Amino acid sequence: MLELTEYDEAGVLRAVYVESKNDTNRIGSRVDIVSLRDVKTPWQRILDVFLPAGYPQSVTEDYIEYQIYDSLQAFSSSIAGLISSRAVLQGVGVGDASASPTAALLLSVLQDSMGRLATILFAHRLGTSLEPECKMYRLAADIFNDTAMILDCLSPAFPKALRVLVLSFSSILRALCGVAAGSSKATLSAHFAKWGNLGELNAKDSSQETIISLMGMLAGSVVVSWISSPLATWATLLTLLSIHLATNHAAVRAVSMKTLNRQRANIVLSCLMDNDEVLTPKQVSRKERIFERDGVLRWKGGRVLGHCNIGTTLQELLQRLGPSHAKTRSIHLEGLRLADLILLYERELYILWLDKTTAKLRIYIVLKQGCTPVTQLKAWTQALTLARHASQQQSRDSDRVTSRLQDGLKQAPLHTNSGPLAELRQTLTQTSKSFPEYVQRLEAAGWDLSVAALETVSGTRAVVRTKESS
Repeated sequence: MLELTEYDEAGVLRAVYVESKNDTNRIGSRVDIVSLRDVKTPWQRILDVFLPAGYPQSVTEDYIEYQIYDSLQAFSSSIAGLISSRAVLQGVGVGDASASPTAALLLSVLQDSMGRLATILFAHRLGTSLEPECKMYRLAADIFNDTAMILDCLSPAFPKALRVLVLSFSSILRALCGVAAGSSKATLSAHFAKWGNLGELNAKDSSQETIISLMGMLAGSVVVSWISSPLATWATLLTLLSIHLATNHAAVRAVSMKTLNRQRANIVLSCLMDNDEVLTPKQVSRKERIFERDGVLRWKGGRVLGHCNIGTTLQELLQRLGPSHAKTRSIHLEGLRLADLILLYERELYILWLDKTTAKLRIYIVLKQGCTPVTQLKAWTQALTLARHASQQQSRDSDRVTSRLQDGLKQAPLHTNSGPLAELRQTLTQTSKSFPEYVQRLEAAGWDLSVAALETVSGTRAVVRTKESS
């Protein structure tokens, strides 16, 4: 006997086929369908049109929660969009006998032109940070869009000259929304896809948006026909926009990214170094902020220890080491040789420097050519460790000063026996010793360390060469 089994995309058994010989001596056989599991309700077949093939095995666990909130925010946004569109039509002169079609056309051209220019500039300025901070920009995109809707509804109240500026600024905000939303959603789709089904997942996402937008337009048509007074219009608009932002905030909070950007690295590494505990992506998603200051070093999501610039240029780092002269284009280092700093990081693919001259502690990381995402994470680990040590030292020094003042002793300057490179050498040794174990434990907890998500600007790479003096 021959037995064949059939499975669907999710690996679920669909049917079993068994071939057996005929009872007679004639050539041929009989195939029996032993088990057939192709029983789906009409509702399940409808959902298959909008869900990725192999759902739920083909996507991450946070996919469905995100999509539910995303659909709700798209529905409310569609209705609010109709209200703002009505205000724009009133602003360009619909219903006004003195309005000119040419003027309305020129206004449309101006809005479109301003939006396209804003798209180019925004993509150039923040293009690198859109992927590492996709959750922040996904929510920021809807804030831009909602602000544009409010400006559209305000535009009829302005004189015609100012109305043009208001509608142009509204177009700029929509352009920013398009860039931020498009890039961040692409990153989120790549996060959700588990089977390399990114194209199919995006196609199903487009189907979901289409049906939700259609339902929103139908519901919005009824809403718009009911409201006519300014008070009812603004009450409805603000309610819809509040629902829109609340559901969008819930959507991005539901996502558990597996890459370590700056904020997630702060949370994970500080808990690992302080409590010897490795947090999972889902645990970190509950702790992280949607809007976080760029480059901040924060211990366990609490007090800010300092700031870190990763991927900075060599010129910027050298300017922190000593004064520069514009005429000779030279930098004079005092109490430090650049060769000593380079020698300290000879075996590393980065160079790190701590600047204590500013009000807030600031760390600069220069990446060498050939650095990997793991290298960047190691550099950030040392920066966080260094900031932690500096904060503890500052606290101890403050306690000593307070103790002297309380004892009535003359306050003397505090001196430390560590040179400018001592702290760097100490934290580098500490990081190099423990970092390989950190990498293993982070990967075991589900973190993807193969994706570089620490740089938010297009950085440079340094190449170190030594020359013999003649």
